[in-house]
Amino acid sequence: MHIVVVGLNYRTAPVEVRERFTFAEKDLSEALQQLKLTKSVLEGVIVATCNRTELYVVVDRLHMCGYFIRTFMEQWFNVPREEFTQHLYIYEDDQAMRHLFRVICGLDSMVIGETQILGQVKQAFFKAQEEKATGTWFNMLFKQAVTLGKRAHSETSIGESAVSVSYAAVELGKRIFGMFTDKKVLILGAGKMSELTVKHLYTNGASEVIVANRTLARAEELAAKFRGTPCTMEQALERLNEVDIVISSTGAERYVLDATVVRESMKRRQSRPLFLIDIAVPRDIDPAIGELSNVFLYDIDDLEGIVESNLEMRKVEAAKIEKMIELEMEDYYQWLKTLGVRPVIRALQEKGASIHEETMDSLFNKLPELDEHQRKVIRRLTKSIVNQMTTDPINRIKEMAGTKHGDEALRMFTQIFALEDAVEGAAEKVNQSDATALRKPDAVHLNDSRQDPVPAYAPAGV
Repeated sequence: MHIVVVGLNYRTAPVEVRERFTFAEKDLSEALQQLKLTKSVLEGVIVATCNRTELYVVVDRLHMCGYFIRTFMEQWFNVPREEFTQHLYIYEDDQAMRHLFRVICGLDSMVIGETQILGQVKQAFFKAQEEKATGTWFNMLFKQAVTLGKRAHSETSIGESAVSVSYAAVELGKRIFGMFTDKKVLILGAGKMSELTVKHLYTNGASEVIVANRTLARAEELAAKFRGTPCTMEQALERLNEVDIVISSTGAERYVLDATVVRESMKRRQSRPLFLIDIAVPRDIDPAIGELSNVFLYDIDDLEGIVESNLEMRKVEAAKIEKMIELEMEDYYQWLKTLGVRPVIRALQEKGASIHEETMDSLFNKLPELDEHQRKVIRRLTKSIVNQMTTDPINRIKEMAGTKHGDEALRMFTQIFALEDAVEGAAEKVNQSDATALRKPDAVHLNDSRQDPVPAYAPAGV
């Protein structure tokens, strides 16, 4: 069997193409069922976000599987394949696994190290499990992927620094003031950049945010989203002495803050520090203001310098995660080598437990005078004997499973312990155990730093 991923993302397809290949939440169940019924497909997971649509499948043969998946997409989305094939990428086996691990760690995201994709992939897998579209291979692979995604963020610093101008503005403020809990912030302008900045400020504990705009209605609209205070631009200038931080992004053609206004405000502030961040182009704040005592002024170039530095730092952290990914792939392949032995081990353990239980029932029937404590001691000691008797054979067959004689050793092991009839039932229990493992609490808790892997075969017009 083989692991394959077929997809398109923000790199390979513009938004007008991506929006034609989205799965509505209400349609996912049916889509997964149809995917599972697709020829050659044994298991399937659909990951669909605003930046990517990816179909992860386990197939019984590689030849023609790309054709079958493209046919599924053509029929499901009702889009002729010649209109989307050139936007697809197809990865197989090593490349498919590596791609999944990179996606869930945020290395394939538009913003390197973002964490939202971890939850999105996890939910995609949960949905596939609910629809019984996954099996042994994906139950283990996606469990590994989710754990790796968490480790990538807990064991590295990839998500700790600002990589957007709006967030960099907030980070800069934290460097000067520490926390925002007792700080008042004035936002000049109510556009998208201002909205993102306000969101970051509240996330970081700002006590009060005043939103000013030339159009009061727009200021009221933005302020209402974050329980802020709206005002006109004229009112904002009068309130300069009240605030600690000013972030400006108006798009005005001339300065909205000049040195004279700020100088007068500083007198009323009794020289209390004022932090100004100008993220507008052209600039909103007169650069001469930066020369005033106790006034700290930063513009878009300063912020972009911070962002660029942080992106470089994230690339260093991404390289660490790439090494983690290679180790995870090795672990998965080792697990695959022992895949056939797990049901056999389960069958042996269940047989030992069954024999032990029958023996205990027989013994206690013959010795009814034993009290509860004596029964517990006997049960515990005899169970230990059974476990010790099976430990060495289990460890030995695990070791042999990964060798060239593994299949023959497994066959003989099954015959020696007379497990032929029990293995099939044990395999089903192993699958069920894998399927539920991801739902239990976990113990562990860019530009791109490397080139995209080369597709296993180039997009084709088949």
